[in-house]
Amino acid sequence: MRRFDHIDLRVRDLVACRPFYEALLPALGFDRDAKIEGWLQFERSCSGGIAEFFGVTESPQHVANENRVAFWASSIAEVNELAQVVIRAGGRNIEGPAYETPGYYAVFFEDPSGNRFEICRRI
Repeated sequence: MRRFDHIDLRVRDLVACRPFYEALLPALGFDRDAKIEGWLQFERSCSGGIAEFFGVTESPQHVANENRVAFWASSIAEVNELAQVVIRAGGRNIEGPAYETPGYYAVFFEDPSGNRFEICRRI
């Protein structure tokens, strides 16, 4: 059973954040740019249509908080590969990738607007 449908994320400046998300979201498997006015939205397609989507829109008064969105990786190698995507895309405050605890390998980072993310693998 699916537990995730979509994320609608706010950023202060969509133009400034666009290159970051255009690099990160396809690397995470969101393979289709929906091209919606006022949004940056990437969807993960499946045989029945759209599986999930991640949308980003501008809110000039947006203030990042302590919430964090974590993405699952299928291997430690994938965490390492995605960490490199984050670095090249301009991620900020990057921690790792490393073992956070035994059996939990992750990279933590922020987007250009200060929103917190993680890519992890439980072993």
